[in-house]
Amino acid sequence: MTSLDLHVVPDRFLLAHVPGATFPEDDEWVALVRAPEGLTVVRHASPFDDAERWAGFYGSAHDLAATGVLASVVGPLASAGVPVFVASTFHADLVLVPEARLTDATDALRRAGHAVATPR
Repeated sequence: MTSLDLHVVPDRFLLAHVPGATFPEDDEWVALVRAPEGLTVVRHASPFDDAERWAGFYGSAHDLAATGVLASVVGPLASAGVPVFVASTFHADLVLVPEARLTDATDALRRAGHAVATPR
């Protein structure tokens, strides 16, 4: 299994689906995924948003040819019953979990052998 150095991103995020859209109407997004059924938008959450907030784990850079990296993170989360949303970058993966499950997710990742740093 791949053991990673992960950190909890200090920001919180909102997820949205915009049916039929190809690009958001504003530039306040973090990540976009365009699919046949519409646009998925990841945005920073403000402290005043009442929608479900998501917390993120981000790891050290890895080569695109590396295998099993994402599986080593989402596998333990799945076993712990923690839902995930993943936004991959060229260098690493941002793995989002519901903010209410952040402690469960952190514990599951540590039990799986990952180092997890949390914001101070």
